[in-house]
Amino acid sequence: MLANTRMYSVNPATKAAWQQVLRWCLQRADLAWPVIDHDPPASISELWARGDLGVVQMCGLPFSVRDPAPRLIAAPLPSPARYGGRAVYFSDLAVRADAPFERLEDTYGRRIGWTLPDSQSGYFALRYFLQQQRAGRPDPTQPLYGEVVPHLVNPRGVIQALLDGRIDVGPLDSYSHDLIRHTEPDIARRIRVIAQTTPTAMPPFVCTDASASDDDLQRLRTAFLSVHAEPTLGEARATVLLDRFVAMQPADYALTRQRHDEVLAAPERW
Repeated sequence: MLANTRMYSVNPATKAAWQQVLRWCLQRADLAWPVIDHDPPASISELWARGDLGVVQMCGLPFSVRDPAPRLIAAPLPSPARYGGRAVYFSDLAVRADAPFERLEDTYGRRIGWTLPDSQSGYFALRYFLQQQRAGRPDPTQPLYGEVVPHLVNPRGVIQALLDGRIDVGPLDSYSHDLIRHTEPDIARRIRVIAQTTPTAMPPFVCTDASASDDDLQRLRTAFLSVHAEPTLGEARATVLLDRFVAMQPADYALTRQRHDEVLAAPERW
């Protein structure tokens, strides 16, 4: 079985910190599962589709729709105050720092981008949010945006599209955005947030390999839940803005699945 920390490895510093945490958990659980790389431009969706992953962090949307569902291990609880001590995240709707927009409504009629069609933070959360925005308008069937730029892949791709002037507004996974702001402030200060979507459950670490024993996963879960108390991981936790890991239940991702279904049931309008 394999292990991976791709999802929130936004740069080399965060990748190294996540891998340190994961290797400590595997050692603590007495599991000799190799930690593999799967860096961009390799598809993260292809990584999540694998059936030989002992532990991988997966977007809550693929987790909620996959059948059979992966087994939950634990989810990170981010340390920034805006998460309110909950294992949740959302999408920051960002523009260039020097753009004239102050509210999301100021961007209507302009260009919006999205990341991947199976992404909660980069696609479904955005479409659901815009559906709610249109609902209160005189003609809710009218698109809000004049142009849509697809397949920006990840938050860094959205940021680059903003800086290049290819889009006027785009969604950033809030935790990824916080990690970029924390470790790459020179890039982060070139954009600013004008709106946020409503929160959903934080992407969990899961197991996709059916051959993993319940005992192995319970030991691994116990290790994740003790990370916050391990002194040697203090610097790594600080780098990835991790307060602690928490246990999650499948029901925590029901809202993610519900909103996914509502979006797919509606015509695609931006």
